[in-house]
Amino acid sequence: VMSSTQHPSEVQHIVAHLLHLSVNQVVVQSPRMGGGFGGKETQAATFAALAALGAAKTQRPVRMRVNRDLDMMLTGKRHPFLAKYKVGFDAEGCFLAAKIELFSNGGWSLDLSLAVTDRAMFHLDNAYYIPNVEFSGRVAKTNLASNTAFRGFGGPQGMLVIEEIIDRIGRLLGVTPETIRERNLYRGSGETNTTHYGQLIEDNRIQRVWRELKVGSQFEKRRAEIANWNSTQSHYKRGLAMTPVKFGISFTMTHLNQAGALVLVYQDGTVQVNHGGTEMGQGLHTNMAMITARELGLRVENIRIMPTSTDKVPNTSATAASCGTDLNGMAVKNACETLRERLLPVAAKLLSEKLKRDVLSQDIGFHDGLVFVRTKVTDGKITSLQESDRCDSGQIKGEDQITFCELVTQAYCQPISLSATGYYRTPEIHYDRVKGTGKPFHYFAVGAAATEVEVDGFTGMTRVLRTDILHDVGNSINAGINRGQIEGGFVQGMGWLTCEELVWDDKGRLLTHSPDTYKIPAIGDTPLELNVSFLSEAAQPNTIHGSKAVGEPPLMLAISVREAIRDAVAAFGGKSTEVKLASPATCEAIFTAIRRVSQ
Repeated sequence: VMSSTQHPSEVQHIVAHLLHLSVNQVVVQSPRMGGGFGGKETQAATFAALAALGAAKTQRPVRMRVNRDLDMMLTGKRHPFLAKYKVGFDAEGCFLAAKIELFSNGGWSLDLSLAVTDRAMFHLDNAYYIPNVEFSGRVAKTNLASNTAFRGFGGPQGMLVIEEIIDRIGRLLGVTPETIRERNLYRGSGETNTTHYGQLIEDNRIQRVWRELKVGSQFEKRRAEIANWNSTQSHYKRGLAMTPVKFGISFTMTHLNQAGALVLVYQDGTVQVNHGGTEMGQGLHTNMAMITARELGLRVENIRIMPTSTDKVPNTSATAASCGTDLNGMAVKNACETLRERLLPVAAKLLSEKLKRDVLSQDIGFHDGLVFVRTKVTDGKITSLQESDRCDSGQIKGEDQITFCELVTQAYCQPISLSATGYYRTPEIHYDRVKGTGKPFHYFAVGAAATEVEVDGFTGMTRVLRTDILHDVGNSINAGINRGQIEGGFVQGMGWLTCEELVWDDKGRLLTHSPDTYKIPAIGDTPLELNVSFLSEAAQPNTIHGSKAVGEPPLMLAISVREAIRDAVAAFGGKSTEVKLASPATCEAIFTAIRRVSQ
């Protein structure tokens, strides 16, 4: 079965179950997808199963596809949430307690709704310390398409609730919302650095990100400039907002945090890599190639990433929860380390014979397709070199090195196996769902965004004038991929919060079932000025090459757009007032909010 799925192993199990086959009789391959974002984590299985059933009955190849209209009507969306809350806070706007009830619209079947609701509750705090909480969540069964995973997986809905609350607190107290946000941020020490489910925020970078972005975006200066500009305008107002993001990285179902890989080395020194992750345009295969190249000291062009297939790597988890590079990268690294350990004694022997002196395995490095001695002897003194010291830099002579191709050819003749499996499971994570306590996340991805908008009071139409983003990506494996994920996630989040509105008729039929009725953001909707920066000196311990996940967290930076719109709407009122703004904040919703505050 060739399936456009983020979870080949689940498709494999479902097809086997449907056709009364054992799992080893079904092979599922996932070539590159044209996008995923969570919607292909479970619901791709329906179409794969229909195709498999047709093929089994007809004994001929069957292709199953649906047009865009039918696809949008049949498949699930991001879960709509209803939140009910009571909060207590002091005169400074600092949280004392919060009771929040969440109700998620699951649609006609359960799908992933429980896990989505759980993650929403995990993220009800966003980046803020709330000393006393009572959080609960329920899934409602409704007569709609079964809602499913979508980038953020409940996290965005939970964060939106607490940001709504913070804005209302600020306007009630007559204090700017960013001031309330800053006062409530996790502090990085003691009790004020522990989440409501009992996890300590290790290496807390929230405060640092907030401070650096506040200075880098010239936030306070622009706040004053916008106030002056608004005072001269009757029908147009500008708004400014700054919001943080703290997003937990790991599957909250602990056993899913594992991955496998199979790495094959050929006699010409080229490599094939199989791993359990799926490529949906997010750059996972590129990251895997770069990790392999670094571990084996090869050039990326000598690495080939194979299509994801269940007969190469079994029992995989979905490519989801922003863990694709974290999990599969570690598994690939593990396989490469096994291969290097096998190759090092062969390399030591070859280099010893070449140099007519003993070369130890620990003194051998791999870089740029060469295997070399990392110690240089000069006047009887031994100097150690790093693998990053290029072999053509003049520090290493030609007789001190051999090619990777020579090495693997000799290893094959020994004979020594040139293929290896790799495996990884995330360490030290656990969660007791009944007690609601534990360490469900390996670490937290953090960031912040400052956004300025202009709102037309006649129409409710909005222009995003400028957005400044500072995001913690750890040590980038590929900076271009990270930047693309941040920019794309932010714009996708804007769409969710401002223009992507689902509408049904009175008989429950979806009316917004195609691109001409369901408005997604176009290039003209993106910020006129978009500045993206990475947090410096931010290597993350115990992750692949010090990197951090960057798939889902940037989407929630777009909450700054909604809060900036609210700030602009408030300016039409001429006084500090509560702004009730629907979500998504469409032109109609904004216009209605303007009319409400200006009455």
